Amino acid sequence: MSEGIPESGFAELLRELKNRSGHSYGTLAKRLHMSTSTLHRYCNGDAVPTDYAPVERLARLCKATPGELVELHRRWVLADAGRGRKGTEPVVVPGPETVPPAAPEPEPVAGPGPVAEPEPTAAPAPAPASEPEPAGRWHRCRALVAGRRTALLAAVTVTALIGGTVFALNLPSDDGERTENAKPTTATAGSALTQESVRRPTGTTSPTPHRSASRSASPSAKAPDLAPESTDAKPAGEKPSATPPERVSTAPPLTVTTHPYSWLTPCSQHYLIDRPPTAVNPPPSEQGAPAWVAVHQAVSAGQQFVTFTVQGTGKQTVVLEKLSVRMAGKRAPLAWNDYAMGYPGVGCGGGVPTRSFTVALDAMRPSPVPEAGSADFPFKVSQSDPEVFHVTADASAYDVSWYLELSWSSGGRHGTLVVDDAGHPFRTSGNNSRPAYAFPLGGKEWKPASEFE
Repeated sequence: MSEGIPESGFAELLRELKNRSGHSYGTLAKRLHMSTSTLHRYCNGDAVPTDYAPVERLARLCKATPGELVELHRRWVLADAGRGRKGTEPVVVPGPETVPPAAPEPEPVAGPGPVAEPEPTAAPAPAPASEPEPAGRWHRCRALVAGRRTALLAAVTVTALIGGTVFALNLPSDDGERTENAKPTTATAGSALTQESVRRPTGTTSPTPHRSASRSASPSAKAPDLAPESTDAKPAGEKPSATPPERVSTAPPLTVTTHPYSWLTPCSQHYLIDRPPTAVNPPPSEQGAPAWVAVHQAVSAGQQFVTFTVQGTGKQTVVLEKLSVRMAGKRAPLAWNDYAMGYPGVGCGGGVPTRSFTVALDAMRPSPVPEAGSADFPFKVSQSDPEVFHVTADASAYDVSWYLELSWSSGGRHGTLVVDDAGHPFRTSGNNSRPAYAFPLGGKEWKPASEFE
């Protein structure tokens, strides 16, 4: 496997299926519409496909059994999840052992010069019997503060001596730059969660408010402030707390990685583009679809196939309770040209993957419906047991902007994650009666789709 991706046995099973099929890399790559070098990298463990669809098509070409398909999917999920964790740092939640007890702030010191020894402070004389009680309490507090200041000045003296030694060791170098002994460490809150799949879409018209994935869904949405306590403010005789309160993590206990431009099969995917055929590049592979869509400002036509992976960030199990569809806009379908992916005359196959749902975007209240044979919510995920979900959204009569909301719970916490396209809603438009074009295999330009019927 590539550096940083833990071995899951995924590449080993791919090689076993390929060798058993008797086909060469070139033959299989041609039938899968990918380069021979890409397929070779998958089987050698040098790369992991970003989507499971080409893996499943390869397994079916190699006549994998149903049990092997399930095992291959499990190994791909672990390999893909391992790649998503590359380069991330764990969230550091300080506890009693890592957060030092609060200390009183020292009084200002004049500088690194000689420090005068503290003068002994005599305890005040006891108050006369006739002195009022508030005055006696004030004298007792003043005596306590004076004693603490004496100990503090002694500590400041030692600190100044040590600081002078450290200052001498860290004198500026010849080039005038000061040597840095340490850099501040910033803890990150997960990997996929900080990417495009968890930000709330801008400009949406959701009728009900909801929490975005970057906010905590616990009853306390904000971590408590942990300001140092001043010992002078405590009553006489009471000791400061040795253990400060523990910080509470506000990050959701799971991450979501989204692929908004996956293909169920190349032949089923179409895009609407406001350009003539001469200004449109040849159809891309599934891996190159996001960049191709961005360059041409294309919109998914007829249907959009979205996949997303959900994984816990800790050992505790997270329950995925419900998946909902939120509408961000509905307009007349785009009057643009329709461009088909794949190549006419080249067969496209593939079954429906597990955890598959369909959404009718033309409906008044769209909602995900599990495909035949697929289970419905709820599901459970953890750090070692992720889940991959597939959503096929269809649109015919409208140009629809939409996104998904994933409700979760873990222990006493619960909340909602937003699944979208890099902080923006997904967009799917109907393509009925639009000028349609296809690109012939080995051709040099787009042709009217009617020529291939």
